[in-house]
Amino acid sequence: MNNIPEVKVALVAVSRDCFPVSLSEKRRRAIMEFSVKMNMPVAEIEKVVENERDAAEALNEIRESGANALCIFLGNFGPEGPETLMAQKFNGPVMFVAAAEETGSNLIDGRGDAYCGMLNASYNAGLRNLVPYIPEYPVGTALEVANMIYDFVEIARIVVGLKALKIISFGPRPQDFLACNAPIKPLFDLGVEIMENSELDLFASYNDHAGDPRIKTTASEMASELGHGNNYPTVLEKLAQYEITLSDWMEKNLGMSDFAVFANKCWPAFQTQFGFVPCYVNSRFASRGIPISCETDIYGALSEYMLTCATMAPATLLDINNTVPGDMHQIHIKDRYPYSPTDVFMGFHCGNTPSCFMKDPQMKFQLIMHRLLEPDSEPDISRGTLEGTIAPNPITMFRLQGTADSHLRSYIAEGEVLDVDPQSFGGIGVIGINGMKRFYRHVLIEKRFPHHAGIGFAHKGLVLFEALKMLKVTEIDFNRPAAYLYDSENPFSK
Repeated sequence: MNNIPEVKVALVAVSRDCFPVSLSEKRRRAIMEFSVKMNMPVAEIEKVVENERDAAEALNEIRESGANALCIFLGNFGPEGPETLMAQKFNGPVMFVAAAEETGSNLIDGRGDAYCGMLNASYNAGLRNLVPYIPEYPVGTALEVANMIYDFVEIARIVVGLKALKIISFGPRPQDFLACNAPIKPLFDLGVEIMENSELDLFASYNDHAGDPRIKTTASEMASELGHGNNYPTVLEKLAQYEITLSDWMEKNLGMSDFAVFANKCWPAFQTQFGFVPCYVNSRFASRGIPISCETDIYGALSEYMLTCATMAPATLLDINNTVPGDMHQIHIKDRYPYSPTDVFMGFHCGNTPSCFMKDPQMKFQLIMHRLLEPDSEPDISRGTLEGTIAPNPITMFRLQGTADSHLRSYIAEGEVLDVDPQSFGGIGVIGINGMKRFYRHVLIEKRFPHHAGIGFAHKGLVLFEALKMLKVTEIDFNRPAAYLYDSENPFSK
């Protein structure tokens, strides 16, 4: 996928001038040895920072290294002024970590007191209004610090990606989809750009691509991907024309951004004017790391992109859609999975999930649109979905939302797609999340989240939680265990 950033971390050791600088140098080299073994993208900065001049020299060395993330390592107590000034001047995500003492036989000349120095570093970072990444326990051996940097690479990828992201939208949200509201001020607060367009802009560009010589090649690629699931081959050239239209629009309109996602209106006029539904094309873009959210859901596209950066794999957008009937739970779930009937639900969308995360995906027609637009005829303008059961996988359900009053709030819940046949239509899967009943009531409903959820196919709650903190999102909800009440939860409820 070429729509997510590559992260390179600069490792800078700092040293308090009354401590031996050699202690920080030796401990930095030990971290680098593990970083090399772990094949991590870490650049060792030779300059050890003891004062402001050193910080300036280190920043120059960082720029020359091409690093876009910074790890400040307290090899000893560290100079809290220069180290936090360096963090302030660096244009990218920063983490602070510190060295643990190594042996009880060397606690005179070999004692670094970085355990204490982290307190001063944190205090000074607060004075400068910085929000660095500080691990849960930020003091460790060389191997432990290397593992902390490994987590930081994933966190930094999200932060760097958002700072260079443009969301391209087409059309207003559909009627009665007020839940897909998208105040743009919070996007600018995050550093995300937004380009809002009319559906007519998209339709005009699509028509301009008629006869494009790339259409047949792209349609052939689609047929190859679909294989035996290519149930409507005659619609592929229309879909290919649409895919090329979006690709060209993205290339021509990136501007000062490096990455882009789409939030596109996809019904009801789309079918009657374009002559197909765009779901399969959406799935193909998501497979390339370019989510296209349905129903002009701008924050849905943003959430999908963050999941893509976190997992380094395609993500999808699903409706938190319907309950699992009691007989299905009794027969297929009760004795196989540790989920109660209220811990499970079905995630559904018309057909936008990437084929790599579906069982036997098939090109089909959008049943709901067919009922609405061509109920008495064979599917025509409702063709274009990618349907099938979503494959069993661990998942992270996630959303970052701008509220109507322009605040940011978020939720994260880890769970899994169960190996259970949903016995329904669309791109659909049975999802299990511990405590979903309470999470549904006291987060999704209470906090007025939309019905769309971003789904990433790995457990990445830790990474997303820390990235949100670095992005200064303070309202982050999660599925709480039974003994941990939500703020609004009635302690006397049955």
